[in-house]
Amino acid sequence: MAQPDSKKVFFENLTGAGKAIAVLTSGGDAQGMNAAVRAVVRMGIYVGAKVYFIREGYQGMVDGGEDNIKEATWESVSSMLQVGGTVIGSARCKEFRSHEGRLRAAHHLVEKGITNLCVIGGDGSLTGANLFREEWSGLLAELVEQGLISQDSSQKHSALHIVGMVGSIDNDFCGTDMTIGTDSALHRIIEVVDAIMTTAQSHQRTFVLEVMGRHCGYLALVSALACGADWVLIPEMPPEDGWEDKMCQKLSANRAGMKRLNIIIVAEGAIGRNNKPITTDYVKDLVVKCLGFDTRVTILGHVQRGGTPSAFDRILASRMGVEAVMALLETTANTPACVVSLCGNQSVRLPLMECVQMTQEVQKAMDEKKFEEAVKLRGRSFENNLRTYKLLAHRKPESELPVSNFNVAILNVGAPAAGMNAAVRSAVRVGISEGHKMFAVSDGFEGLYKGQIKEIKWADVGGWTGQGGSLLGTKRTLPAKHVDKIAEQMRLHNINALLVIGGFEAYLSLLELQEARGTHEEFCVPMIMVPATVSNNVPGSDLSVGADTALNAITSTCDRIKQSASGTKRRVFIIETMGGYCGYLASVGGLAAGADAAYIYEEPFDIRDLQSNVEHLTEKMKTSIQRGLVLRNENSNENYTTDFIYQLYSEEGRGVFDCRKNVLGHMQQGGAPSPFDRNFGTKISAKAMQWITKKLTETFRQGRVFANTEDSCCLLGMRRRNLVFQPVVQLKDDTDFVHRIPKEQWWLKLRPLMKILAKYRTSYDVSDSGQLEHVVRNRPKESDASVAM
Repeated sequence: MAQPDSKKVFFENLTGAGKAIAVLTSGGDAQGMNAAVRAVVRMGIYVGAKVYFIREGYQGMVDGGEDNIKEATWESVSSMLQVGGTVIGSARCKEFRSHEGRLRAAHHLVEKGITNLCVIGGDGSLTGANLFREEWSGLLAELVEQGLISQDSSQKHSALHIVGMVGSIDNDFCGTDMTIGTDSALHRIIEVVDAIMTTAQSHQRTFVLEVMGRHCGYLALVSALACGADWVLIPEMPPEDGWEDKMCQKLSANRAGMKRLNIIIVAEGAIGRNNKPITTDYVKDLVVKCLGFDTRVTILGHVQRGGTPSAFDRILASRMGVEAVMALLETTANTPACVVSLCGNQSVRLPLMECVQMTQEVQKAMDEKKFEEAVKLRGRSFENNLRTYKLLAHRKPESELPVSNFNVAILNVGAPAAGMNAAVRSAVRVGISEGHKMFAVSDGFEGLYKGQIKEIKWADVGGWTGQGGSLLGTKRTLPAKHVDKIAEQMRLHNINALLVIGGFEAYLSLLELQEARGTHEEFCVPMIMVPATVSNNVPGSDLSVGADTALNAITSTCDRIKQSASGTKRRVFIIETMGGYCGYLASVGGLAAGADAAYIYEEPFDIRDLQSNVEHLTEKMKTSIQRGLVLRNENSNENYTTDFIYQLYSEEGRGVFDCRKNVLGHMQQGGAPSPFDRNFGTKISAKAMQWITKKLTETFRQGRVFANTEDSCCLLGMRRRNLVFQPVVQLKDDTDFVHRIPKEQWWLKLRPLMKILAKYRTSYDVSDSGQLEHVVRNRPKESDASVAM
């Protein structure tokens, strides 16, 4: 919710009247570019500016003409949110690299009165935009001299303002956590890997997959982490000499451990220490020659660029598009060109050239064989991914493992959420690496008090990353009624620490166990919770494992539902989502799917609001919008049910549109976890296990573990830009226990975006709007949203 002193932007006092904004996409295409274009157009029109498409990137700017530089309307960006690629076209333009080409481009912009450019592309496209900005006054002087524009026109258009958004599937731009298109590309890769795994297992094959990334190994590294690949080769960290033998030993050991397949992922720019390329064919021939395994090569190629954008990319691009327009409205002649992006879940604005220079430094470090430096320059997220992959993929020999003599139990509590299994796998392997004996508890606290506890080994969790649901089994049972039996089982198995993975029930469970410490010493051990629930309603964390997969299920279903009406004129769909009393799925799903309204408990509504929404939709339907989408959180209002809203819309829209309703139900909990949830679960769980190791060491005294302080019973959550350990008792004041939601929720600030993009007049709180920051090599610890990929 907005704080009392937060500044708010209203249509009346943030105005783009008299301004002209042009948006273009340049360089390689990326899924989500259309969502960014849509947001720029609609936010620009919302604040009263004229907005223009520049088709075919810089080529369209150089060529000019009505077809290439065309004014956009609200309706012209309808139905493009779910479309991959870029509908306004993208091209690499040699002419723009020349002074003459940029002179022509400047002339065409001045003709349209355009002095604000929103450029969506990679570092080359953004560098070109910055050069154009720096030359602008000189170019105008030349145009005046040639008699192509008047002196008055030159003065009127004296400054060119640039804001960039990075659209690149490679995620190779420094200063940003995620670039537009990266998450969607990971979806394509993981879909292929999951499909290949089934055939590989059938025939006991080894597959060598090549993924994109000529200069950046992000896609290869994160997809390897997300699918549990046996080996990965990336340009930033070439393997040590003799890697061929080590890889073959690893593959052979995995097969000996009853694993029927091997996956090797190679970035297209993978190199050895001698800077020579490592190709997929070289890796294949090596495996066949040394091991005799049946081996196949799959090159994914442009499949990674294609397809519909993921929910993450739609939300990222929509937020960035709105932020870009706001940055352009606030810019002055002295403001440097900036890039807008996200850090954690916060908007940031960074000086464009600082980002470009650091990106170029990475390549320079690689050329000079300073590979450790190259990894550091990529940022904490990349470093953390690499460290976690090494920790989980390469098991140390027993002789090299520390011996802790500690027993750590893992259990899932509450409803199943995609990504839980990835979190369990990560915890088990990190725990074993740190010398602990790991125990798996079946069926949550119910299984714990019944004694359903068994030791779990490294190989037992192989292949778990891509599995949906909860392989350990999960129940909603809380421990309070069974503390005596639970304490007895913990004493019998000598459990020294607990890792609980789950939703609101897991949070309540830790509160109950901490309270029980007064009567049962068995609970005086380190206990930590990792939030995992599709509802994303756990206090102390902005994101939960499983929520991204649920969002993608909602978004893809809404896409299909809307498409079903493509041959039907004017239809509105009423969709009910899960979430209990938490409106996260309805609100953020609505933003990703392009909904016209989303009804939630946190934002009370009455019959007048419903009537207003119907009238608004009716007006839109009378013009040109053919399909409407309304989402409703399952517990948003006990009287205004999904049926009620459906009947109201049907009656009030009679003669203009007809209605259909859908209850999405448990499909939101099912399916294979998204790449985001696999990696979020993997990394947050690894961090939780490292905390357990630290606490066990700190609290081990006189031959036993004794931990009874508040900070020994924590929740690990993502807060804004940071991963934070928070004592659960300190979160009680932040919790609405009746409705099982946090009292303050960051995503409520996204709701005005959905309304603005659906053509509602509304206030927009910009107290959290991105401020211009400088690129720093080492952000504060964990500020990279290493949780967020």
